[in-house]
Amino acid sequence: MNEQSAYGKPKLEPLPCSAIVYRALLKKRWINEDTGIVEAGAYFLREKEKDRGLSVNIAASCSPQQCAQKFDKCFAVASLHVGRIRELGLDVIADKYDHAYIKGLPYKEDNLAETERLAGLLAKQSRIIWLL
Repeated sequence: MNEQSAYGKPKLEPLPCSAIVYRALLKKRWINEDTGIVEAGAYFLREKEKDRGLSVNIAASCSPQQCAQKFDKCFAVASLHVGRIRELGLDVIADKYDHAYIKGLPYKEDNLAETERLAGLLAKQSRIIWLL
């Protein structure tokens, strides 16, 4: 049973390393058209994500199609293993039953070299799920 947080909402359990999360690929340039591989740009923090972390959906509670349907335009969905994300020194923290944030990524204006390195490693770990 989940504990109550200080605000009366159920406290979410930490995601296991075996969990899968989805990153919606909202820009065509986030996918290399020649190779079909995710580009590092998909893992740069956007301004609205800067304080929270990189937004992802939890696969156990959200299908790739449901993840994509949350947006006006989504070209594909990338899957990642939480344990492999944690091996990079990052973490994945659930804020809802079907949503989480990848925490620990630097913002590109704060540390461009580290941002590019981590984004590139996340992109290499990603597996594209093409939407029908």
